[in-house]
Amino acid sequence: MTEKADKASSRRDFLKLAGSAAPAAAVAAATAGTEAEAAEPDPSSDRMQDTAHTRAYYAAARF
Repeated sequence: MTEKADKASSRRDFLKLAGSAAPAAAVAAATAGTEAEAAEPDPSSDRMQDTAHTRAYYAAARF
């Protein structure tokens, strides 16, 4: 009977560790210190920017 209690205890300990480690890892990843910078759009241009997304849209919109 003690063998069963030891397995249950270790399973609970694992779940406690897993439950506290996942949020800690998410916080560590979120505060890694690297920041993304967006490119400055050209305000003098009235046209849509030429990006991979716009090219894919135009390719899909062809009839």
